[in-house]
Amino acid sequence: MDFDPSQISYERLLDSFWKAHDPTRRSWSRQYRTALFFHNEEQKRLAMESRDCEAARINAKIQTEILPTSEFTLAEDYHQKYFLQAETLFVKDFRTIYPSIGDFLNSTATARVNGYVGGYGTLAALKGELDQLGLSDAGRKMLLNAVSSRR
Repeated sequence: MDFDPSQISYERLLDSFWKAHDPTRRSWSRQYRTALFFHNEEQKRLAMESRDCEAARINAKIQTEILPTSEFTLAEDYHQKYFLQAETLFVKDFRTIYPSIGDFLNSTATARVNGYVGGYGTLAALKGELDQLGLSDAGRKMLLNAVSSRR
């Protein structure tokens, strides 16, 4: 995820970060660890404060690492949009729109659908943006059913 401070504050980004994963789960491998990266001392301080607040809130030890930004390597293509790629109908819909893997991976629509399939987002939010996602009628129905069945 690219951070744009003109769009969201670092503090709000941190709030979203802690809500988006289980920070108490230990990783079985370095490549699958959860980590929070900082660019400067102010971000480091805010990240550590937010970690400590989250630990106190959930009353548990946080396993998520806080590290300085360094070289970043994307995971292999088959790891990208993981939840979405498990649903062949969605992949078929999006590969029609985004024939190149780069366009598929960089698409906001694929990221949004991946999130919904992964259990994030509400039915109301989905209904508000469903027309902009580019899914076929069958894909729209499947996504609506998946999200509405989570209630």
